[in-house]
Amino acid sequence: MKAGVVYPQTELKGDIGAVKAFAQAAESLGYEHIILYDHVLGAEHSDRNPKLAGPYTIDDPFHEPLVTFAYLAGVTEKIELTTGVLILPQRQTALVAKQAADVDLFSGGRLRLCVGVGWNWVEYEGLEIPETFKRRGKRQENQISLLRHLWNEPLVNHQDRDHKIVRAGILPRPEREIPIWLGGFSKPAYDRAARIGNGFLFSGRSQTEAIEHKAYIEKKLNEFGRPVSSFGFEAIQQFNRGPNQWPHDIIDWSEAGGSHISVVTMGSNLEKMDDHIDAIQKWREVYDDVIKG
Repeated sequence: MKAGVVYPQTELKGDIGAVKAFAQAAESLGYEHIILYDHVLGAEHSDRNPKLAGPYTIDDPFHEPLVTFAYLAGVTEKIELTTGVLILPQRQTALVAKQAADVDLFSGGRLRLCVGVGWNWVEYEGLEIPETFKRRGKRQENQISLLRHLWNEPLVNHQDRDHKIVRAGILPRPEREIPIWLGGFSKPAYDRAARIGNGFLFSGRSQTEAIEHKAYIEKKLNEFGRPVSSFGFEAIQQFNRGPNQWPHDIIDWSEAGGSHISVVTMGSNLEKMDDHIDAIQKWREVYDDVIKG
């Protein structure tokens, strides 16, 4: 089981020095991947119809994941760079294909692209595609298909409801198949992942819920004739559950067959970057003790 960290960007307030320092610290502590959450626009929640259901507001800073990973590719050596999750349907697919290909090339094949559909319709409006919000799941499916065509084929002819590419392609292309994982909270997301994804990232779910939904995805993988053994599952653990609970969380997820696990220190009343680094060091020590066990 591979261990990662979530970059606590909402609490480090856009500190650009912290991005490098935290990623390098995580790498030196033996973490195998770093996750960045994604929002292009923050929004004021009051007086919205429909209401905004998610937790983040205009006051929460987010670095753009692919831009940040292009930077981290040059200041780290081996840690995997994981979007968790990139809100794919609000982006132009060909541009994401190009950006992701470059990040993967710059990093020596270290990008894991985890994608989701998001909840913030204000972002879709701000990014000039409001009409796609209500059908963002289907758009995401079309996008994943096109991403793989663009990464693998020198000359692409592709048309669906969302795209039209006639005898065109990207260059340079990645030197490997960039893994595409999905994230989300609904059965359609789980079904889509089982049909076309390489893995699933559970975020905002309890340990019990993640294990329950993992079993559902495995059932769907079997129905689609896809091997469970080659499909990845990641759970994100809350640092603020405390050292008495960490071993149980790690053991439970490992015994459930999880391939990846990450710790998030946001929401733990940690004020400084050094506090977050100390926190991931403490969690990593427990993780190593449990795994070597």
